[in-house]
Amino acid sequence: MTSVQVHTCGQIATVRLNRPEVRNAFNDEVIAELTSAFTQLSQDNQVRAIVLAAEGSAFCAGADLNWMRRMADYSHAENLADAGLLANMMHIIYTCPKPTVARIQGDVYAGGMGLVAACDMAVSVESANYCLSEVKLGLYPATISPYVIRAMGARAAHRYFLTAERFDAVEALRIGFVHAVVSAEQLDSKVAELTKALINASPNAVKECKTLLHDVAGKEINSALIAHTVEGIASIRASAEGKEGVQSFLQKRKPNWLS
Repeated sequence: MTSVQVHTCGQIATVRLNRPEVRNAFNDEVIAELTSAFTQLSQDNQVRAIVLAAEGSAFCAGADLNWMRRMADYSHAENLADAGLLANMMHIIYTCPKPTVARIQGDVYAGGMGLVAACDMAVSVESANYCLSEVKLGLYPATISPYVIRAMGARAAHRYFLTAERFDAVEALRIGFVHAVVSAEQLDSKVAELTKALINASPNAVKECKTLLHDVAGKEINSALIAHTVEGIASIRASAEGKEGVQSFLQKRKPNWLS
């Protein structure tokens, strides 16, 4: 049985963490499998959206204890190589050209917070708890920090990085770390609502929009950024899907990507 399962139904792929016996904690094997899964799905033209899910009571409890025991004896060079693989996995999920949705059915701790933050959007059950627990272990959340800070904002990160407090789904929603909080019975329907919206949009526009978000978020609004956005809208207006989308709207018909 693999640690990560991939299932595709129509235009939606689900990548599922499958280590419920250890609360889906990740190790080098999980990192390799997630990296491979998102790399392959990013190149699959049939896939329009990806859901990151998990089996069991927890979404992801961070690093696997056995893996951490091995790392305790690593040299600095070995730690660099190991951390590099984790950082690469996070970046591949974050930069995946397909929109990604985290389906959070249980608790999210430490590195699991990075997985959620690397996704474009997140839906949580109301019973889930969240925690950046690293400082309690004498560590800090370095490799996941770019994604988590971007997801929850610097002000919230100052609190939860430094205190390692556990917070609930309502607080995760308040600080913007997740986009919706629902009951367990409503989780799949809410995720389906988001994925339906994603696959109804223009595939090229969604891909370019993800790039735009990465290019623009947090950047100074200066002449270079303005010129970049001007070039972007001019290019997408002239694209095949841009022309088709506008024409279909004016002609009151479905665009060809929905035909």
